[in-house]
Amino acid sequence: MTKEEKAIVLAVDEKPKLGQWVLLSIQHLFAMFGATVLVPALTGMNPAIALISSGIGTLVFIFITKGKVPSYLGSSFAFINPIIAMKALEADPNSGMPVGSFLVGSFLVGVVYSLVSLIIAKAGTNWLMKLLPPIVVGPVIMVIGLGLASTAVGMVTNNPAGEYDLTYVLIGLVTLSITIITAIFTRGFLSVIPVLVGIIGGYTFASIMGVVHFEAVANAKWIAVPEFMMPFIDYEPSVSWYVILLMLPVAIVPIAEHIGHQLVLSKVIGKDLIKEPGLDRSMLGDGVATMLASLIGGPPNTTYGENIGVLAITRAFSIYIFIGAACFAILFGFCGKVAALLSTIPSPVMGGVSILLFGIIASSGLRMLVENKVDFKIKRNLIISSVILIIGIGGAAIHIGDLFSLEGMALASIIGIVLNLVLPGREEVKFDEMFKDS
Repeated sequence: MTKEEKAIVLAVDEKPKLGQWVLLSIQHLFAMFGATVLVPALTGMNPAIALISSGIGTLVFIFITKGKVPSYLGSSFAFINPIIAMKALEADPNSGMPVGSFLVGSFLVGVVYSLVSLIIAKAGTNWLMKLLPPIVVGPVIMVIGLGLASTAVGMVTNNPAGEYDLTYVLIGLVTLSITIITAIFTRGFLSVIPVLVGIIGGYTFASIMGVVHFEAVANAKWIAVPEFMMPFIDYEPSVSWYVILLMLPVAIVPIAEHIGHQLVLSKVIGKDLIKEPGLDRSMLGDGVATMLASLIGGPPNTTYGENIGVLAITRAFSIYIFIGAACFAILFGFCGKVAALLSTIPSPVMGGVSILLFGIIASSGLRMLVENKVDFKIKRNLIISSVILIIGIGGAAIHIGDLFSLEGMALASIIGIVLNLVLPGREEVKFDEMFKDS
């Protein structure tokens, strides 16, 4: 038995004792909580439903991957901008955008994941690297983070009336400071949950400043069923070119993210998850989880790096821990007090952590370019990245009447893929090298 094997606290298929099971599951719940709740808070979706859908999605993922992949699925940051854009159009009576279109888009994203998993099962992974090399994925990830910069800053600087508010700025800066200090100067489990610590600290400061009001929490019931938004029951879903072109191209980012997570997780637990149960199964689990989330009003799901970090620290790999965390998330979603408490978090608190998170997303794209040694002395690479960044951040758009619309991140992603395929000098990227240092 190797030293690494001796260090394992719980193997993947090992059932923990009850007390240990509960504590370790709650730990993973805390790790994913801040980010999972932040996405619906920013997009105007229901945080309680996001918790429920993340729990259900995780259980489905575990089932599809045959209980061999210890991962937690939470809300994906990649789709924040597209969902905000579509919800704004849904609220405009002159746009003609049907209610729930963003959920239709989320469902189709899950379909894309599932189709990719089927192709991987049949054709392997090399084709993915031809479509999504670092020179394309890196700048697209940067566009996601930088495109959300104005959203984060607006949440910190403007009050509900849309006016500059120094109190909001102070709350945002305090929240950001607490998050940064936790991430840099703490060790162990605290260093894995800086977002949650930042939200709690910022929320406490906002309460002192008189910005938080607890009437909703006091009046809420302990047990309450959230208002699910269910296609075919609450509304008649419809598919439009706008929905397809706004949401689907963005799927390349969580697909690349998923691959990276599986490679990193394989190293952490000492098992090759790409081969067994297979990347096709884990991708399918992601897809089905996202489709199910959209059917109850939740955001698209993705595997969470935060929980992989917890695994690396605790060395407790048991799949039962993730089953427990998923069940706790579902229970929290049906707790009216929790839902009401989440709704009282002021926007500058969320904005404060978002400044860091959105910046990290952009920096992650830059990191991918650096780690894969993308040479910007080569004109081809310089052209592809430049075009993606300017089109994506600048909000370029193609509109053909009311039938066709392609803009921003989606347009940038498609143009980046096309440029990579047609420009001469394309280098072959090996699958396991693209994410070797993820």
